[in-house]
Amino acid sequence: MKEQLRELYRYRELLWMITYRDIKVRYKQSVIGLLWAILMPTIIVLSGVVVRFGFALASGKQLATAEIAAVAVKAVPWAFLVSSIRFSCNSLTSNNPLVTKIYFPKEIFPLAAVLASLFDFLVASAGLVPLLLVINRGWSFQIFWVPLLFVMMVSLASGIGMIVSAASLFFRDVKYLVDVGLTFAIFFTPVFYDAQMFGEKGQWLLLNPVAPILEGISGCIARQQFPDLSWLVYSFAFSMLALVGGYLFFKHLEPAFAESI
Repeated sequence: MKEQLRELYRYRELLWMITYRDIKVRYKQSVIGLLWAILMPTIIVLSGVVVRFGFALASGKQLATAEIAAVAVKAVPWAFLVSSIRFSCNSLTSNNPLVTKIYFPKEIFPLAAVLASLFDFLVASAGLVPLLLVINRGWSFQIFWVPLLFVMMVSLASGIGMIVSAASLFFRDVKYLVDVGLTFAIFFTPVFYDAQMFGEKGQWLLLNPVAPILEGISGCIARQQFPDLSWLVYSFAFSMLALVGGYLFFKHLEPAFAESI
């Protein structure tokens, strides 16, 4: 595995080139350009606000600005995760001439898809900052947990991306299953809502490894709270397992790519 990682490092410039190409192609013929990176998180935030407003009406309470901030800070990383997995899933099949005719580490394609989605995340985050300055109560040193939480999100996205990209090369209906799964996954992930809204039963929602990451980001930014360390360790372990397991799974199937594409 060390030699494979060294080889990937030797091809790092190719990784940057393919990432840049993916970003350029994504926006080249787009009417609104970089605003597409903000559009999806905005739709998620608006949907979340509607859901939160419904909860507030049902409970007879007012919708607090902190709840809007909580939805906003979870919508952007969730949009990143969804985008990373979707683009990774098609990364090999859409580059079949390069996969079959040129030798280089093929994991570059799903990793480039994740990095291109990371660019979208940075654009969307820049658009999120003014909103948080208006509606948030302030900042605290808990925000320094956010980089670690996002590294966990990137690791999880990379691991899942390598798994689904390799699998979709052998079974083309995987991309449809991924689309369906990602469409409904938001209902089982605390994006529109918080796990604590359901009391002790909400702990079951944290078994979703994405949930502790999103709850941690929301807590650090919107509520100035420390993340729950026990669930953070669980999510960190799952993210690292997904990254390492996804990479080994990808490298195991890589020799058969040219025959199956």
